[in-house]
Amino acid sequence: MSSIKLTLVVAVALIDTDNRILLAQRPEGKQLAGLWEFPGGKVEPGERPEETLIRELREELGIDVKEPCLAPLTFASHAYETFHLLMPLYVCRRWEGFVQPLEGQGLKWVKPQELRAYPMPPADEPLIPFLVDLLA
Repeated sequence: MSSIKLTLVVAVALIDTDNRILLAQRPEGKQLAGLWEFPGGKVEPGERPEETLIRELREELGIDVKEPCLAPLTFASHAYETFHLLMPLYVCRRWEGFVQPLEGQGLKWVKPQELRAYPMPPADEPLIPFLVDLLA
C-alpha cells in the first residue's frame, strides 16, 4: 500500500452567455506556471468543495457565486509524482460581479472546441470532452 498524499482540489467551468468557458493562466512563480486551467483551488480543512469554490472565485476573480448555481459535472483523478489529485469539476452559469484577474493571472474566454489549443495541467485535460459534450 502506498503512502502517497491525496490532495482534494475543486475547479469550476464558468460558462458565459455565449457558451464560452473561462480559463485562467497560472502566474509565474507558481507550480505549472504558464499553463491554462479551470479556476478553483485546494479544499481547506473543514471546508466543503462548494465553499472552496465560492471563496476561491471571490479571491481570484472578484465574483460572488451562490451555492445553488454550482452544478457538479465530473471529476479528474490524476497521479502526479509526489501526490494524487482528486478534482471535482463544477459548472456555473450565474454569478454576480465582473470577472477580473485579482492574482495576476491571465484570463481567457474560450469556446469548448478550442480548449485543446491551450496547454493545461495533465489533470485538467481529461475534463475537456465532458465540457464539449455539455455545450455541443
